[in-house]
Amino acid sequence: MRDPLRSLKFLPWRSLLQVALLVAVIVIVLDFLLALGYIQSDVFRRLLMLIYAPPLGIIISLAISLGVGALGVYLLERYYRLVSINTGSLWALVLCLAVILFLKSLLPLPVVLFNLNQATLIGIIIGVFWKGRPYWR
Repeated sequence: MRDPLRSLKFLPWRSLLQVALLVAVIVIVLDFLLALGYIQSDVFRRLLMLIYAPPLGIIISLAISLGVGALGVYLLERYYRLVSINTGSLWALVLCLAVILFLKSLLPLPVVLFNLNQATLIGIIIGVFWKGRPYWR
């Protein structure tokens, strides 16, 4: 009988975790810069409040989570060319992104741009598989 979990051992976990960490660092830096702009500038504060108002805020947070997922695939393509990207490695990338961004949410950092919840997790999955469409097999 074939072991379905056997293929998990052969995924490039180290590369995927490094990509997820890099994405988390980018999100943290952008969150910090947006929080700094929110504190320092009254115009920027009003702009962020307008953008994150209820009808547009849902679309913006979904677009940001799509971008986070697509950024993960882009960084994997760009800096880890030796990694064989397929459906399994894309799912592993989603798992790595979810774990690292969950750990980021436990830190006492400002959250303006990205907050991990169910909707953003779905957005990350859509972003990863949208950008990783050529690698579906």
